[in-house]
Amino acid sequence: MDFKKFLPWIIGLGAILILAMWYFGIQNTALGFNQATEKEWGNVNTAYQRRNDLIGNLVNTVKGAADFEKSTLTAVVEARAKATSVTIDPKNITPEQLAQFNQAQSGVSSALSRLLVSVEAYPALRANENFLKLQDELASTENQILTARTRFNESVQGYNSYVLAQPRNMFLGKYPEKAYFKAVEGAEKPVEVKF
Repeated sequence: MDFKKFLPWIIGLGAILILAMWYFGIQNTALGFNQATEKEWGNVNTAYQRRNDLIGNLVNTVKGAADFEKSTLTAVVEARAKATSVTIDPKNITPEQLAQFNQAQSGVSSALSRLLVSVEAYPALRANENFLKLQDELASTENQILTARTRFNESVQGYNSYVLAQPRNMFLGKYPEKAYFKAVEGAEKPVEVKF
């Protein structure tokens, strides 16, 4: 047999095979980065869910103080309900969705801060062992939220860097750019503390 006759066909098939492998490699790597961002988004939601669960326990503990300000408790419960109603599809996180989610969560943080400040006027409540434990767990959870958000942003950076780079972006149209967590508007201003 004369292999020279088939050599152009063999080279052509080899080139097609190499291009196909390159294309599938690009797609599979993008899929891996996408899965990583979805996993990190799940971790963010888990941290916020833990905070919401703790808030329920904290509110019930504070309700035990008969003369505690009911409006403060109501504000915390309403902010928590609003925050849990905002959901985001991790496959298509837009900056607008993330801003709405962030705004709802900052409402919870603000209401919770007012609750903890008003507790200072209730020495019996401040001495309550359950309250102190919940307060410590809440502080720990806030750190977990910060860590989860940071890791989410790091995974988004890796994902965006991969899917937006040339020439891969020509083959990755189904992988849109993902949004980062950003600070809530006004967070750069120092907090005014009054005594």
